Parts: sequence; C-alpha cells; structure tokens
Amino acid sequence: MQGRPRVPLHGRTIVLVDDGIATGASIRAALKALRRRHPNRLILAVPVAPAETVAELEKDVDEVICLRQPEPFFAIGVHYADFHQMSDQEVIALLEACAAGASPPASAPDEGN
Repeated sequence: MQGRPRVPLHGRTIVLVDDGIATGASIRAALKALRRRHPNRLILAVPVAPAETVAELEKDVDEVICLRQPEPFFAIGVHYADFHQMSDQEVIALLEACAAGASPPASAPDEGN
C-alpha cells in the first residue's frame, strides 16, 4: 500500500496466513523474506495443506497451524465453496478498509466442508 510506512517486524510475532498450500514453493519465498526482517516468532496458519508439505514447512517456522491435512491431497480449491481469484483491487480495498478501522465485508463460511 503506497504511501504507508513499512511496519517494523523485528522482535514481533508474525502470523502469515494463506488460503491453502499445495507444494509450499510460494509460501517458502514469503517465509524467507519475513525471516530476513528478524521477527521474534514466525507462525504459519492455513486451512488446508498436504501432510508432507506441512512437515517440511515446520522446519522453516516456529509453529504451523493447519486445520486439515487430507490424504490424498488433490487441490486447495476443492475445500472451498467459492475459490475465485481475488483481483489486486479487491485486496487493496480490503487492506485499506482494515487500515481505516472499518470492518471488511463479511462472507458466509462454507459449513459443508
């Protein structure tokens, strides 16, 4: 978000949240970038990921919170009722609403999965 100062992460507890992990390649890049900023603790939270990927990622963080580790693992999207790709504009609007203290629009959780 342009025009905002960078938040200092040194010495803080960081919780990195993703919508799900398949291979772990992209999340490892994010974790590496965060580690360079010297947080006190780095926690990864995801709703779904393969067990073997979670086991590998546990080496890179202080804690992994993963709600489901299905076997066999097919794809992240099968665990969501709506897994559409969010646009950059949607993400920016949500971040700006949170930064302004407004509540982001609510969406109904998928109770069936």
